[in-house]
Amino acid sequence: MTACPTGIAHTYMAAEKLTQAAEALGHEIKVETQGSIGAENVLSDNDVRGADGVIIAADKDVDRSRFVGKRVLVVGVAEGIRHPGELIERVRTAPVYGGEDGGAGTAAGAAASAGTGGGKQRSVGYKALMNGVSYMIPFVVVGGLLIAISLALGGHPQADGGLVIPDGSFWKHVNDIGVIGFTLMVPVLSGYIAYAIGDRPALVPGMIGGWIANTGALYGSKAGAGFIGAIVTGFLAGFLVVWIKKVRVPRFVQPIMPIIVIPIVATTALGLFFIYVIGRPISWVFTHLTGWLGGMTGSSAVLLGAILGLMIAFDMGGPVNKTAFLFGVGLIASGNQTVMGMCAAAIPVMPLGQGLATLLRRRLYSEQERETGMAALFMGLFGISEGAIPFAAARPAQVIPANMLGGAVAGALAGTAGVTDAVPHGGPIVAVLGAVGGVPVFFLAVVVGAVVTALTTVALVDLSERGKGGRGAPAGAAAAPAVTVAAGAGAGGPSGTAAATGTRTEAAPVPAAAPASAPAPTAGEGDEDGVGEEGSDGDEGSAGDEGRGDRAQAPADGHSVPSPSPSPEVLSGYLTARTVRTRLAAGEKEAAIREMAELAAGTGRVTDVAELVRVALAREAQGTTGLGEEIAVPHAKTDAVTAPVVCFARSAEGVEWGSPDGTKARLVFMIAVPEAAAGDEHLRILALLSRKLMDPDFRARLQGAEGTAEVLAVLAEIR
Repeated sequence: MTACPTGIAHTYMAAEKLTQAAEALGHEIKVETQGSIGAENVLSDNDVRGADGVIIAADKDVDRSRFVGKRVLVVGVAEGIRHPGELIERVRTAPVYGGEDGGAGTAAGAAASAGTGGGKQRSVGYKALMNGVSYMIPFVVVGGLLIAISLALGGHPQADGGLVIPDGSFWKHVNDIGVIGFTLMVPVLSGYIAYAIGDRPALVPGMIGGWIANTGALYGSKAGAGFIGAIVTGFLAGFLVVWIKKVRVPRFVQPIMPIIVIPIVATTALGLFFIYVIGRPISWVFTHLTGWLGGMTGSSAVLLGAILGLMIAFDMGGPVNKTAFLFGVGLIASGNQTVMGMCAAAIPVMPLGQGLATLLRRRLYSEQERETGMAALFMGLFGISEGAIPFAAARPAQVIPANMLGGAVAGALAGTAGVTDAVPHGGPIVAVLGAVGGVPVFFLAVVVGAVVTALTTVALVDLSERGKGGRGAPAGAAAAPAVTVAAGAGAGGPSGTAAATGTRTEAAPVPAAAPASAPAPTAGEGDEDGVGEEGSDGDEGSAGDEGRGDRAQAPADGHSVPSPSPSPEVLSGYLTARTVRTRLAAGEKEAAIREMAELAAGTGRVTDVAELVRVALAREAQGTTGLGEEIAVPHAKTDAVTAPVVCFARSAEGVEWGSPDGTKARLVFMIAVPEAAAGDEHLRILALLSRKLMDPDFRARLQGAEGTAEVLAVLAEIR
C-alpha cells in the first residue's frame, strides 16, 4: 500500500517501483494506491489472506486493521521509491502485526514523514489539527446557517428588540437542529485531532474529552473551554492512546485492547484529568476575570471596550469570549447597556472579517476555505462569531491576532460613542431589530473592525505563505521580463528562455500583440536542437499560434519551414510542442520553476506568471516535488491559469530539487491547472506520468531524444 500526504506523484511512483522490484526478484505483488482520487487497485480479503507480507509505504495514517496476523513493514513513501527491493526482502522477516495499535501506526507514520527528505515536512501535530478542522467545518456551516435562517424567517421581534422563535413551531425545530450542529462542533474537532494521532481507539476519548471541555458545568465554570479546550483534549487523547498502546499486555488481552481497553482507560483518565486538574483552574481564572472587568466599569469606556473586544474575539464562544459576554449580559439587568453594546459590536467582527479576507485575496485560500468564508459572512450578519472558528483553528498564529485587533477596534469605537444594546446578542441583526442605541456608530464600529480584521489576516497569511514558499515572487508582482511576447512571437536564442509557442485551439484567447518592451523577434532563431521558437517572419501567430501544436524546423540557413506532420497528442493534449524545452537554462529550483511558468505563459493560458510561480513554490514548501531518478514534477492549482497546461524541460547539469534519492532533477515536468479543473482527470494524468517515469528505458530515451519532435514522440507513450 502506498500513500503520501498530497496523494499525487509519490504515491504512484512508489507503487511502480515496488512493482518493478518484485517482478525483477520473481515475486508476485499487488499494490493499493491511496491517492487524492481515492483508493485504487484495492487489496481484497483474498489478496491479504494469500500474501506473505505487507509493505505500507506511506506518509499519512492508513488503516492496518485488515492486516492482523500478517507480516507488516511500515516505512515512508520515499523508501518505497528509493529502496523497493530492500523492502521486499525486509518484509519477509518483519514482525507479525497483531492489531495492538488500532491500525494507525502513527509513531511510524510520524517518523516516516520526517524521513522523506527534500522540502519542508508538516509535523504530526499540524496534520492532526488540520484533520480535526476538516471534519469540524461542516458542523460549523450547517449549524450556523440553520440558526441564522431560523432566526431570520421564524423569529418574532420583542419589545426589547430581541428575537424569539415560538416553541413548537417549524422554525424552532430548524433552530434546534442548528444548535445540535454547533453542540457537536467542538467534540468533533477534538475527536478527529485525537483520531489523526492515535487512530480509532483515540476517537472516543477525543470526542468525550471535547464535550467535557465545552461543558463548563462539569468543572464549575459558567463557560466551557470552547474550541481551544477541544484542541487541548484532542492532543491529550491522541498521545495518551499512543502511550497506552506501548504498554505490554498478555496475548489474550491484545484483541480487545483497541475496541474496549484503550477507549475506556483513555476516556476515563482524560475526563477526570480535565474535570479535576484542568477544569477547576479554568473556572477560577474566569471567575476572577469577571470580577476584574466589573471593577473597570467606571474607568475609561474606550479601554474597557477594547479589552472586551479582545476577549470576544479571542476564542469565539470559548471561556474568554463567554466571560466578556456574560459580563455584558449581567449588566443589562442593572440598567447598564453600554457594556453589552461594546460586546455586540465586536461579536460579528470575526466571521465578517474572515469572510471578507477570502474575498479580498482569493488565491490565499482553498476552494473549501472560500466556501466557508461565504458562510462566515452570512453568520456574521446574525452575530454568530463561531463562523470564524475554522479559520482560527487552521491558522491560529495569523487569524487570532487579526480577530483580536479588529474586535478591539470595534469595541473601542462602540465604547467611545456610548453604543447600547438591550438584548444579550450581537451583530447587525440586533441593530436592524431596534435593540441598539447609536445605530450609525454601531455599524461604523462593525465595518471598521471587520475591515481591520480582514486586512490584518490577509497581510499575516500572505507573509506566512511567502515564508513557506521561499523567495517566491510576491502575489500580483509583474511577470518576469522574459515573458514579453504574444503567442507566436518569441525572443528565441540559444537558451530558449523566452519561448512563445502555440497551444490547442480551445485555449484561452492569446494577447493580440507583444508589450512595447518586448525585444524585436529575429526571423528563424531557434534553440540548440534546431527547433525554431517563433514564426518565420516574426509576426504574431505566423508559426502555429492557431493552435496546431507543431513547430517550425530551423534549417542551417536560418529560415523556418513548416513541420511535415502534426505533433502527437500527449497527456490529453495538455503538453504540446509549445510547452517543451530541450535545454533548461536555470540552475536552481526557484529559477527553474519561474522558467517553466514563463514557458507555460507562451500558450496564452497563464494570466499571472508571478502568481503561478508563487503557488508552485508554496507547494514545494509542503514537500518536495523532486521524485528521485533525476525527475521533478512541480505542480500548481491556481486560477492564474485559464486551462490546464503541462510543460517539459531537460536540464543537462541537473537542478537540486531535494529529491528523496539525492539526485538532481534533469527531467522536469510542470503541471498547472485552474482550481475548477483540479479534479480526477488532472490526478489521473499525473499518476500516469509518475508511473511511466519509473521505466529506466523510457527515461533514457527521453534524455536522448534529439529535438522537440522526438521528445514528443517519446512522451506520446504515456497512456
